[in-house]
Amino acid sequence: MRVLVVANQKGGVGKTTTAINLGTALAAVGERVLLIDSDPQGNASTGLGVGRALRKTTLYDVLMGEKTIADSVVKTAVPGLDLSPADPDLSGVELELGQLARRSFKLRDALEPVRASGAYTYVLIDCPPSLNLLTVNAMAAADAVLVPLQCEFFALEGLTQLMRTIELVHGSLNPKLEIQGVVLTMYDRRNSLSEQVAKDVRSHFGETVYQTVIPRNVRVSEAPSFGKPVLVYDLKCAGSQAYLKLAREVVLRERQRRAATLERT
Repeated sequence: MRVLVVANQKGGVGKTTTAINLGTALAAVGERVLLIDSDPQGNASTGLGVGRALRKTTLYDVLMGEKTIADSVVKTAVPGLDLSPADPDLSGVELELGQLARRSFKLRDALEPVRASGAYTYVLIDCPPSLNLLTVNAMAAADAVLVPLQCEFFALEGLTQLMRTIELVHGSLNPKLEIQGVVLTMYDRRNSLSEQVAKDVRSHFGETVYQTVIPRNVRVSEAPSFGKPVLVYDLKCAGSQAYLKLAREVVLRERQRRAATLERT
């Protein structure tokens, strides 16, 4: 099981959209996926058609130690994609956990039985757009970070802050944490700025940046209002095809990583 946290401290970069649609695309290519909604706004839950009435047990109950992740899991309309939903109670986690021991490892501890069960090949964690205890828990539990990056100038500043956060978590809480990849989102070929940002990111981060680019696409923006991933809403649109391509690239990169690990051992 590979645990990927989808994170960026800047809002509006397509983080939740990427978590929903990458999860759907991975399920579409045969992976067994659990999406954990770790944002109190619960947008990933809503975007997968899981309304508030269906969220009987949420990640809040899991982090409080009252329920297991298995208790919280809801089947989505996408075969192979399950959800551990969020609700506004998550916003109080920081205060309620307070000074408890291992407060930064609550999610990692909760994921251990899931990892042992072999029920999923990928777990995606959608984080809030800020550095708080929820984001720290996600990074402490993850194997790697997948970074959606909007093709606009200010997004580069947010990326610098995120890299510092990842280094901090790597040094103090999770020494195995690595960068899975950077995915360029909201790319507009008609806009020279998008091209320049993409060029700058690739020159700085090299092969860490996925070849797949997610275009700015109206169908991607419309899909959440119908409670559907864009691949279900309109499979043939440019956004859906891009996320399918990204999923294949993620799986290929993971296979290469495993092969390299086996060679070293």
